Amino acid sequence: MAVSDAQAFVDSHRDVDTAELFGITELCREFGITLRALRFYEDKGLLSPRRVNGARVYTRRDRARLALILRAKAIGSSLSEIKRYLDLYGDQGEGRVQQLSFVIERTDSEIIELEKKRAQIDETLAELRVINASCRKHLAERQKSEKS
Repeated sequence: MAVSDAQAFVDSHRDVDTAELFGITELCREFGITLRALRFYEDKGLLSPRRVNGARVYTRRDRARLALILRAKAIGSSLSEIKRYLDLYGDQGEGRVQQLSFVIERTDSEIIELEKKRAQIDETLAELRVINASCRKHLAERQKSEKS
């Protein structure tokens, strides 16, 4: 009964154009995540939904934060980095400059790290190509001498 009460609350506070509130199932479906994952982010302090008769009700801000969480995870950010980033925002966006500085610092360092990895991969590929070509040459020579 609590879930239907929460859904009724969500529905009653919806503006047709802006959809201000979301239920847990809606967000999970929209972002392709499990209820457990959403609750995990809540437990880690990344999301703070309202409660209506014990059921979670999410705001547009929660939805935006979830989108940022999933995007940051996709590029390899840790939950502690994500929390730090989200906490920098503040209540009214007063920390936006700090957020942008954090993102620039984080992405600069990640770009450097990935460029190093790419250089290592390119070097390894070059070595493998030399080994492969050498082995092909030796194999062809052996096969040719066996036929003779």
